[in-house]
Amino acid sequence: MADPRISHIELDEATILSRNADIEQERRVAMFDLIEDNTFKPTRSYEAGHHGPYRLHLSVQDGRLMMVISDEAGTKLETLGLGMGRFRRPIREYFAICESYYQAVRKATAREIETIDMARRGIHNEASEMLVERLEGKIETDFDTARRLFTLICVLHIRG
Repeated sequence: MADPRISHIELDEATILSRNADIEQERRVAMFDLIEDNTFKPTRSYEAGHHGPYRLHLSVQDGRLMMVISDEAGTKLETLGLGMGRFRRPIREYFAICESYYQAVRKATAREIETIDMARRGIHNEASEMLVERLEGKIETDFDTARRLFTLICVLHIRG
């Protein structure tokens, strides 16, 4: 029976240099939400008869997002490399707005927090749409899954 979803996700801890409590919370929530509800159908693996669920390992190597996709037993099915050049600006903007948001939560008014949060969501949504487009023909996914994956991609880009 077909079950095209991620059942387990892992980030390459060697890629991540450091993260503060706010970023760690974002990572935990994104991973939990992703496992609870996602659509993930790698085209080549699916067409080869591997219908999920899938295990996913994410890392960044030489400026590329590496997605190692395995079956439930851990047998590697395929590796996709995705150039991250187009994501540099959205990742940088997302980090900047998140920092403003975390500071605002500690000392700003509710209206100021809401304004920053709307900007943060806007950047996140645009980058998620870009991710869906970049995965087209490689991995079929939905917007919510792409949003959570983008959060994890950002975590992988933290450089201390």
